[in-house]
Amino acid sequence: MENLKFVKPERILLAQHGELREKWVQDRIAEDPSILGLGELILKDKERVQPRAGRLDLLLQHPDLPRRYEVEIQLGATDESHIIRTIEYWDVERKRYPQYDHYAVIVAEDITSRFLNVIGLFNGAVTLIALQMSAFKIGENVSLVFTTVMSQVKLGMPDEDDEAQAPADRDYWENRATKASVAAADQLLEIIHTFAPGLQLKYTKFYIGLSKDGQPYNFVIFRPKKFGLRLEHGLPRSGEIDAELEKAGLDVMDYDERWERYRLRLEKGDVKKHEELLTKRLKQTYEYFRDH
Repeated sequence: MENLKFVKPERILLAQHGELREKWVQDRIAEDPSILGLGELILKDKERVQPRAGRLDLLLQHPDLPRRYEVEIQLGATDESHIIRTIEYWDVERKRYPQYDHYAVIVAEDITSRFLNVIGLFNGAVTLIALQMSAFKIGENVSLVFTTVMSQVKLGMPDEDDEAQAPADRDYWENRATKASVAAADQLLEIIHTFAPGLQLKYTKFYIGLSKDGQPYNFVIFRPKKFGLRLEHGLPRSGEIDAELEKAGLDVMDYDERWERYRLRLEKGDVKKHEELLTKRLKQTYEYFRDH
């Protein structure tokens, strides 16, 4: 360790560089897609010709899941044409291959506030990831660092479009399920109030959700059943969470890949028995929902 020397990296702007161009960045990502920070992806295609016009920079695929990433690279700052092109290619690919979940990925040296404003106009209709790219020169070498600015513009919860048209009340769920399973939702709301006191239960015919100031705030939803309560909370899947839930002995259903949600079956007494773990997971889900 004593022989190690500190080397200050020199930030370089690729948009102003004479040699390192977009093609160079494209090749580096194609060689090792994991540098994007989106997981151990594999290269499916490069310079993929689109039916109408243009070429998609990179098409990446998850090795185990039916998930593809349409990646567009831009040196310098994002602009409107880059945004539209990325979304257009994403839309073409998802229509051609509907068996996959598709994610549009924008890579640029500067993700501007204007970009975020434009994306806001799509109102969650596009599954999009924005990565800000920084290049650093260290001696004779150049390194690329990718920072997630927007992890994903999610589609709404599956039933949110129907929510306003399908109101319900507590009696509806107590008759459809049981009073005990609805009471379990009350217990979970008490846990949620320890870190988010302003939320309330909102009853629909599809699930019991949450609301804040009268508006849906569904980072978690509850589905009362005859057997108990099904808890669904939206977090990206991780080995750490999987192991923790398994160790606790909770009844974990299959992970919902499309909506990125853990689904747990809670029986009578489970909320009290696993209060510490449920508090931890609900708070983590709330913070993830709030920040994304």
